[in-house]
Amino acid sequence: MRSPKALVADDERLMREQLRGRLSAAWPELQVLAEARNGVEALALFEQERPDLAFLDIRMPVPEGLEVAARVADRCHVVFVTAYEAHAIEAFERGAVDYLLKPVDPDRLALTIERLKQRLSAPPDIERIASILSTLQLEAKPATNRMRWIQATIGNQLRIIPIDEILFFQSTDKYTRVVIRNGEALIRKPLKELIEETDSEQFWQIHRSTIVNIRAIANVSRDVQGRLRLAAHVLVVSRFIHGRIPRCGSDTIVAHRRAFKSPFW
Repeated sequence: MRSPKALVADDERLMREQLRGRLSAAWPELQVLAEARNGVEALALFEQERPDLAFLDIRMPVPEGLEVAARVADRCHVVFVTAYEAHAIEAFERGAVDYLLKPVDPDRLALTIERLKQRLSAPPDIERIASILSTLQLEAKPATNRMRWIQATIGNQLRIIPIDEILFFQSTDKYTRVVIRNGEALIRKPLKELIEETDSEQFWQIHRSTIVNIRAIANVSRDVQGRLRLAAHVLVVSRFIHGRIPRCGSDTIVAHRRAFKSPFW
């Protein structure tokens, strides 16, 4: 049986070194293949090393550990590492999710290792992690209480999709389509709730049935039927938004700062 592999992600060097040292002492067979100082490094190293386990500091720099977990929890077992935060710990306890408190206590680590050894024989429990992330998202401070990921079904798989990866939402008769670059999913959350929960500076309602991630728009052009084509997708745009987009040339419209009044362009 091969040795399990792990990634450790924390912005504090001493915490990374302490956790690595205690893991080595308590679980000699575990290979800690990589250490990350922030979410960007964690995601890059995860794709490079494909570890079985990820120890993630929930408050490391962008993206935070919770968002990293949303992106990798379907492919590895996640252990959250946190300073004492009552709401997070309560959520972890309710959801039976593995977590470690800083500084890492050897007894708590030993218990976590025993549970991880049992869980490694089965695929990651994506539903449990998704439930915890949803709970923490709802219990976030009001200043940052914006949707950061959604839980959706793609085919037979449950996925946690980071909000930045979504191109647009579009309502249908019974569901809402969630379109990403490599596919789409269906959710039951109505467009009205999505409008309230997403960042209005990032997601614009361009039609009564459509919300678009303006960061995903490379260009906008009019098709032969008078509709506006946003990148690879053709979306109907309401007259109000239509009037805010100036004509550039005969039939091509380019999305830029003056057109959308967006701080990102």
